[in-house]
Parts: sequence; C-alpha cells; structure tokens
Amino acid sequence: MIFSRRLTDIIFAWLFRAVSFTGAAALGAIVIFIFVQGSQPFIFPGAHNLRLVVERFDRVTVNGQVYENPEGFIELPWDTKTVSVEFVNQGEEQSLEFRLAPGKKGSTSLLHPIETGTGTASFPDAYTCSVTYPGIMAGLTQKIHLILPEPPYNFFSFLGGTEWLPAYQKKYGIFPMILGSIFVCFGALLLGVPVALLCALFMAEFMPEKMTNIFRGAVELLAGIPSVVYGFFGLMVIVPFVKQTFGIPSGNSLLSATLVLTIMILPTIIAISEKCLQAVPRSRREASLALGASKMQTALFVVLPHAKSGVLAGIILGFSRAVGETMAVILVAGNSAQIIKNPLEGVRTLTATIALEMGYAEGRHAQMLFAIGIILLVMILILNSIILFIRRRGDEEA
Repeated sequence: MIFSRRLTDIIFAWLFRAVSFTGAAALGAIVIFIFVQGSQPFIFPGAHNLRLVVERFDRVTVNGQVYENPEGFIELPWDTKTVSVEFVNQGEEQSLEFRLAPGKKGSTSLLHPIETGTGTASFPDAYTCSVTYPGIMAGLTQKIHLILPEPPYNFFSFLGGTEWLPAYQKKYGIFPMILGSIFVCFGALLLGVPVALLCALFMAEFMPEKMTNIFRGAVELLAGIPSVVYGFFGLMVIVPFVKQTFGIPSGNSLLSATLVLTIMILPTIIAISEKCLQAVPRSRREASLALGASKMQTALFVVLPHAKSGVLAGIILGFSRAVGETMAVILVAGNSAQIIKNPLEGVRTLTATIALEMGYAEGRHAQMLFAIGIILLVMILILNSIILFIRRRGDEEA
C-alpha cells in the first residue's frame, strides 16, 4: 500500500512537471515568435531584390534576358541602376526603361521621368510603379509593375509617427493609437475605481448579510459576461446617449469607449475588493469603534487601508482587462487613427488596430501589427510594474 501511494505521488509529480514545462515552453515559443515577427521590419528590408511583374505578355526581354510566358516575379539585384524592358504591344516593338538610384541597407529610389513610350505610369503605393499599355480590347490592357524593396522602417518613426497609412504611403506611425489606449484605460480607471471601492465598502461594511450575498452573486455574474455583450450595450445605449446629450454627429468617441470600459471593469474590482475587505480581522473594527470612531470612519480609515494590498490587486486585474479589451472598444470608439483634441472625437486603440487589420494584412503590414503587439505587451508590463511598486512601497510603510 505504501509503495503504491509513493508510486502514485511520483507519477503525479512528474506529470505536473511535464504539463508545467509544456505550458511554459508553448508560452515562450509564442512570445519569441511575436518578437521575431515584430522586430523584422526595423532590421531587414521588405525584400532583398527588385521585383518585376508583367501581365498579358507572351515574351519580354529584361536587361537582355528573354522570358517566355512569364509568371510570378522576375527578380533583379537590388543595386540595379537601370531596368530595360522590351516587348511587343499591338504588333509593334516597345521599350520601357526604369532608372534607379540604389541607396543603403537595400533601399532603392526610382528616378523620374520614366520613359514609358505609349504607356501610362501610375503609382499604386509608395514602392510600386505600374505602367499600362493599351490592348486589343479595353479589358485586355498590358501592364508592367516594378516593385522596389522597402527599406528597414525607423523605430522612432514607428513610435512617434502620427500617420497610419499602410496601404499607399506605407507609413506606420502608432502614436495616436498609443495615446488612444492610454486615454481609454486611464479614463476607465479614473471613473471606475472610486465607484468600485465605494460599492465594495458598502457591501462589506453596511449592507445586511443576506443582501450582500445576493449582490455578490450579481456582481460575479456581471464579471462573466462576454465583452462583446458590453460592446453591443454601449452601441445601442451609450453611443446614442452621448450623441443626443452633446449634439454631435456621431456618438462613437473616446467618451463612449471610456464609459463602456468603466462598466466592464467595475465587477472585477468590486468582487476582489469586497472579499479583501471582508477578510480584515473583526478586532480592527472593534478597536476603532471603541476609540470613538464612527462606522464610516472605521470603514474608510481602518478597514480600507488594511485591505489595500488586495484592493490594488483587483485594480491591476481591472486595468489589465481594460488594456487588452478589443471587441467592446471596436464597437463604440469610432476607430479613427488620429490625435484627439477632446473626448467627443473618435479614437483607435492598439488592440483595435490589430483586430481590424490582421485579417487582410500581409508582408510588412502584418509584421507591423506584430510590432504593435510587442508595444502593447511592454506597456502592460511597465504599467503593472509601476502599480506593483506602489503596492510594495505601501506594504513596507505599513
């Protein structure tokens, strides 16, 4: 019997170790993958070569090399100074020449003017030049696309840039989204923490026990409601309320997002704070009352300071939920990547940017979204560290 128990203990101990190691390894692999993907656009160019794409050509000659029925990319060295393309258009020999100025770190600039002959040049984005030639029919035009390699993006332009234009100009400034995330989260804390603490104090110190049990169950139920439900409530109730109250064209704004997040974090902070307040020894209350303090004074100046460690933990959890919230913010915030001047303007957060654009992003655009994830992770670590530092200082002073 003793041997079987010992064997069972050994098996479960190794099982727990294996599960813990697997979980830690999986989490580490995810973090490493995000950091690798997010750091690439600041270290490496978007491509290591020039790329040429032709449409509806049976035969082209690029810098003296003949390509029959070309499909996909025709790759050229990034430091090529001239790209000459010869082809047949409407039975006539045509030529196209791109003049380039190779730079540093794999970057290349296109020089103007472009000798297109009978073609028309256009620029779908900052690193692509398309030349269109007339075809036999209107829908059968022939096109030649030259795609330049994107140089490594400046990290400080990423953090401090004010324009998020990933499609055409290839600008990836996230400063408006950083401000939007900070404004929304701290606004929710500013409104939600006082209300949550007062509710927790009332439930723990003044409300009858039977009523406390009922309200505690309701608060825990609210804490488990999915965020998309809160977002739908905000879209149907808070957004029209803000619109009608302030007489603005749209109620999707920073104020609406702040109010929705305030409602969302209240149950978490109330539930944790109330349990911590209940855990304060009864002798502390009796000593305060014996010295002549009122019940309100006892609650505010005796019970609450003794439970501040747990209360701060509840605030941290509520703040973490506010920072990572996505769906509710998308529905009510307006999602405008701009530096706002008042709380009635639309705002976009970091999490909303990832959720809105990850579905169709590719190449450098997708890597920049991973970089936003890194910034979001660092922001949460820094803010939580500050709160934990304040909590530790308070414990030492106590």
